[in-house]
Amino acid sequence: MSANTDRYETAVARYFDAWNAAGPQELAKAVAVAWSEDGGYTDPLADVSGHDGIAAVIAAAHEQFPGFAFRPSGTVDGHHDTARFSWELVSEADGSAPVAGFDVITLDEDGRIRSVLGFLDRVPAAA
Repeated sequence: MSANTDRYETAVARYFDAWNAAGPQELAKAVAVAWSEDGGYTDPLADVSGHDGIAAVIAAAHEQFPGFAFRPSGTVDGHHDTARFSWELVSEADGSAPVAGFDVITLDEDGRIRSVLGFLDRVPAAA
Protein backbone atom coordinates (compact mmCIF):
# COMPACT_ATOMS: atom_id res chain seq x y z
CA MET A 1 0.00 0.00 0.00
CA SER A 2 2.74 2.49 0.91
CA ALA A 3 4.49 1.88 -2.41
CA ASN A 4 1.42 3.19 -4.23
CA THR A 5 1.14 6.16 -1.88
CA ASP A 6 4.80 6.99 -2.56
CA ARG A 7 4.12 6.72 -6.29
CA TYR A 8 1.35 9.32 -6.09
CA GLU A 9 3.34 11.61 -3.79
CA THR A 10 6.37 11.43 -6.11
CA ALA A 11 4.29 12.21 -9.20
CA VAL A 12 2.62 15.18 -7.50
CA ALA A 13 5.97 16.49 -6.20
CA ARG A 14 7.34 16.39 -9.77
CA TYR A 15 4.19 18.16 -10.97
CA PHE A 16 4.78 21.03 -8.54
CA ASP A 17 8.49 21.11 -9.47
CA ALA A 18 7.39 21.72 -13.06
CA TRP A 19 4.82 24.39 -12.14
CA ASN A 20 7.40 26.21 -10.00
CA ALA A 21 10.38 25.86 -12.35
CA ALA A 22 12.31 29.08 -12.97
CA GLY A 23 13.38 29.72 -16.54
CA PRO A 24 12.74 27.91 -19.82
CA GLN A 25 15.47 25.29 -19.52
CA GLU A 26 14.58 24.27 -15.97
CA LEU A 27 10.91 24.22 -16.98
CA ALA A 28 11.54 21.99 -20.01
CA LYS A 29 13.58 19.60 -17.88
CA ALA A 30 10.98 19.48 -15.08
CA VAL A 31 8.12 18.87 -17.53
CA ALA A 32 10.08 16.00 -19.15
CA VAL A 33 10.62 14.42 -15.71
CA ALA A 34 6.98 14.81 -14.64
CA TRP A 35 5.04 13.95 -17.83
CA SER A 36 5.17 11.04 -20.25
CA GLU A 37 6.19 11.93 -23.83
CA ASP A 38 2.56 12.09 -24.99
CA GLY A 39 1.28 13.47 -21.69
CA GLY A 40 -1.47 16.06 -21.62
CA TYR A 41 -2.89 18.88 -19.53
CA THR A 42 -6.52 20.05 -19.61
CA ASP A 43 -8.21 22.70 -17.50
CA PRO A 44 -10.92 25.32 -18.20
CA LEU A 45 -8.33 27.56 -19.91
CA ALA A 46 -6.08 25.07 -21.72
CA ASP A 47 -6.06 21.72 -23.52
CA VAL A 48 -2.57 20.72 -24.62
CA SER A 49 -0.49 17.61 -25.14
CA GLY A 50 3.24 17.03 -25.38
CA HIS A 51 6.04 18.57 -23.36
CA ASP A 52 6.23 21.82 -25.37
CA GLY A 53 2.51 22.52 -24.99
CA ILE A 54 2.56 21.81 -21.27
CA ALA A 55 5.64 24.02 -20.77
CA ALA A 56 3.91 26.83 -22.70
CA VAL A 57 0.84 26.68 -20.41
CA ILE A 58 3.06 26.81 -17.32
CA ALA A 59 5.14 29.70 -18.72
CA ALA A 60 1.94 31.65 -19.49
CA ALA A 61 0.76 31.19 -15.88
CA HIS A 62 4.07 32.59 -14.64
CA GLU A 63 3.70 35.61 -16.93
CA GLN A 64 0.18 36.23 -15.68
CA PHE A 65 1.13 35.78 -12.00
CA PRO A 66 4.75 36.87 -11.50
CA GLY A 67 6.03 36.32 -7.97
CA PHE A 68 3.57 33.52 -7.27
CA ALA A 69 4.23 29.84 -6.56
CA PHE A 70 2.01 26.78 -6.80
CA ARG A 71 1.63 24.99 -3.48
CA PRO A 72 -0.23 21.82 -2.56
CA SER A 73 -3.08 22.20 -0.09
CA GLY A 74 -4.17 19.10 1.74
CA THR A 75 -3.11 15.55 1.01
CA VAL A 76 -2.73 13.47 -2.13
CA ASP A 77 -5.36 10.75 -2.54
CA GLY A 78 -4.91 8.00 -5.10
CA HIS A 79 -5.91 4.57 -6.35
CA HIS A 80 -4.82 2.46 -9.32
CA ASP A 81 -3.10 4.86 -11.76
CA THR A 82 -5.07 7.92 -10.63
CA ALA A 83 -4.49 10.56 -7.96
CA ARG A 84 -6.19 13.78 -6.91
CA PHE A 85 -4.99 16.79 -4.96
CA SER A 86 -5.76 20.44 -4.29
CA TRP A 87 -3.44 23.39 -4.81
CA GLU A 88 -3.19 27.15 -4.37
CA LEU A 89 -1.32 29.83 -6.26
CA VAL A 90 0.37 31.77 -3.46
CA SER A 91 1.95 35.22 -3.57
CA GLU A 92 5.52 35.03 -2.31
CA ALA A 93 5.21 38.69 -1.23
CA ASP A 94 2.12 38.63 1.00
CA GLY A 95 0.96 35.00 1.17
CA SER A 96 -2.37 35.70 -0.51
CA ALA A 97 -3.76 32.91 -2.69
CA PRO A 98 -6.05 34.38 -5.35
CA VAL A 99 -6.25 31.13 -7.33
CA ALA A 100 -6.98 27.63 -6.06
CA GLY A 101 -7.89 24.40 -7.77
CA PHE A 102 -8.20 20.66 -7.75
CA ASP A 103 -6.42 18.33 -10.17
CA VAL A 104 -6.82 14.68 -11.11
CA ILE A 105 -3.79 13.00 -12.67
CA THR A 106 -3.40 9.67 -14.42
CA LEU A 107 0.00 7.97 -14.32
CA ASP A 108 1.74 5.66 -16.76
CA GLU A 109 3.52 2.46 -15.70
CA ASP A 110 6.70 4.47 -14.97
CA GLY A 111 4.87 6.84 -12.63
CA ARG A 112 4.99 9.77 -15.05
CA ILE A 113 1.86 11.81 -15.69
CA ARG A 114 -0.19 10.69 -18.67
CA SER A 115 -2.96 13.25 -18.18
CA VAL A 116 -4.04 16.09 -15.93
CA LEU A 117 -7.65 17.20 -15.57
CA GLY A 118 -7.62 20.52 -13.72
CA PHE A 119 -10.47 22.38 -12.09
CA LEU A 120 -10.38 25.98 -10.89
CA ASP A 121 -12.13 26.45 -7.54
CA ARG A 122 -11.14 30.06 -6.91
CA VAL A 123 -10.11 32.68 -9.45
CA PRO A 124 -9.62 36.42 -9.13
CA ALA A 125 -12.54 38.61 -10.16
CA ALA A 126 -12.06 40.12 -13.62
CA ALA A 127 -10.92 43.74 -13.36
